[in-house]
Formats: sequence, structure tokens, C-alpha cells
Amino acid sequence: MAAPMGRAWGGRSHVVGGGSDSNFKMTGREFLELDSPQQRLILERFKRMEIIQKMFNELPKADQNLCNHGKYFLAANSSLCGLAANNFFRSILHVRKATVVSAIPMAVIPFLSTAAIYEAFVYDPLFSGQLNCEVCAVIRGGLVGAVVGGFYPIFLAIPLNGSLAARYMSTPLPGKENLLRYWLTTSQPVFRKMGLGILVQALTGLYLATKQHGIYIKMLLQMNSSRDPEELPE
Repeated sequence: MAAPMGRAWGGRSHVVGGGSDSNFKMTGREFLELDSPQQRLILERFKRMEIIQKMFNELPKADQNLCNHGKYFLAANSSLCGLAANNFFRSILHVRKATVVSAIPMAVIPFLSTAAIYEAFVYDPLFSGQLNCEVCAVIRGGLVGAVVGGFYPIFLAIPLNGSLAARYMSTPLPGKENLLRYWLTTSQPVFRKMGLGILVQALTGLYLATKQHGIYIKMLLQMNSSRDPEELPE
């Protein structure tokens, strides 16, 4: 009895396993044949990005350099704004020590922040095909230049120089109840002096976004006029 039961059990196990394998194959086939709109959209996006990258590599070197290195020019101006704001606050608060210690973060942090945010909000969406609106791209470039490249270094200099003034007791600081009013009053002359720098940063961001969008449109025109079977659908 043991042997037939063993054979029967083994046969049953074989049948069950075969059914599972068949179901697995059917499930896999259905998965491979699944063609949802979301999957088509993802595949078209990757295909679009691949073609855009291919066309970008065929651009003149001047256009490639503007797209690849333009953000660093904006970031360098942001560093200059940070250093200028740092010097203005040091003069107002009579801070004479830690010159290098305060200058390094005011040059490095605005540079890295401006380059990263411009790439994330302007360059990457533009050249990945997600930002086709010229007005939107230009507005983004101007905002990144003005806010991140101009205002942000000024706001960054406030706590840095405030902590230095408190540490070296170069200027008496008010209590917490009057702290906001004090910094608003202290920052007003700095914002007035930095007005030109903020304007330059905004115009630089506008210029970069406009030029890069023009290069992107040039690439689209080349792709639309191409007879390559892989060209993008309209």
C-alpha cells in the first residue's frame, strides 16, 4: 500500500506542479503582452530622451558648451553675490575675525545650490522633453537666477554673520523679542546694495533659459525634418 500511495502522491504532485508552471507561463505571457497607456508613455519618454541625447551630441560645440556649462556661470555669479553680501554684513556688524572661515561657505554653498537647482528645474526638464513651453522655461530660469542666485546668498549671510557677531561680541545683539525687527532693519541696506546683483542674476537666468530653449527647439526641428524611422511622433 505504501508504494501505490507514494506513486499516487508523486503523480498528484507532478500534476499540481505542472499546473503551476503552466499558470506561471500564462501569467508571464500576459505580463509581456500587457500594453497599457502608462507603459507606452514610459517607453516613448525613454525613446525621446535617447533621440534628444543623440541629436545633442551632434550640435556645434558652442551650443553644447552653453547647455553644459551655462549653469556654472550663473553659479559663479551666485558665489560673488554671497561674498559681497558677506562683506556687507561683516562691515555692518563690525566683524573683523574669521574672514576665511566665513568666506568659504558663502562662496561654495551658493555655487552648488544654484547649479543643482538650475539643472533640476530648468535643464533636465527641458532636455528630457518635459518642459516644452518657452515662457515656462524662461520664467523658471529667471526665478532660479533671482531667488537662488541673488536672494539666497543674502539670507544665508544673515545667520552666519549673526553667529560670528555673537561669538566675538563685535556688536550687541537684541533679545529674541526684537530679533526679527533688528535683522529686517540691518538687512535693508544690504538688499539695496545687492539690488544690481540680483537683477544681473535674474537677467542671466532668463538669458540662459532662452538660449537653451532655442537650442532645444533647433533639435526638435532637426528631428522632425529627419527621415530616420526612429524619429519622434508629433
